[in-house]
Amino acid sequence: MKKYILSCFLILVSCISYAQDRQAIIKVMHTQQLAWNRGDINGFMQGYWKSDSLLFVGKTAPTYGWQTTLEHYKKTYPNKAAMGQLTFTFLQVKVLDGTNAFLLGGWKLKRAKDAPGGYYTLWFKKIKGEWKIVCDHTS
Repeated sequence: MKKYILSCFLILVSCISYAQDRQAIIKVMHTQQLAWNRGDINGFMQGYWKSDSLLFVGKTAPTYGWQTTLEHYKKTYPNKAAMGQLTFTFLQVKVLDGTNAFLLGGWKLKRAKDAPGGYYTLWFKKIKGEWKIVCDHTS
């Protein structure tokens, strides 16, 4: 009986932890969306792992590094008008274990003359207690 109660308790703790991690990841995305919509690329980049090992895969080729990704965003979106208003959708948020998660979603920009959009897959890692994007494949 003690083993059963212990097992139930561990399952409950695991479910609570999973839900908290999932909410923390969604909060990272929401914070990024708010920063983007203010025209704040530096704020948007806070969701990414600040490392030379950060991997970003876009339409042209894979690139490595937080600074490289920041420069790419600043070149591609030089001002608030080019950035437009960003909306994220979440198709799947899967916490794989205590330090890894996967997010599949969509993005859409609303700008004066167009409304581009696409999909993204993100690998999140919990680093020093915070969920950070370590790999971003956006198309």
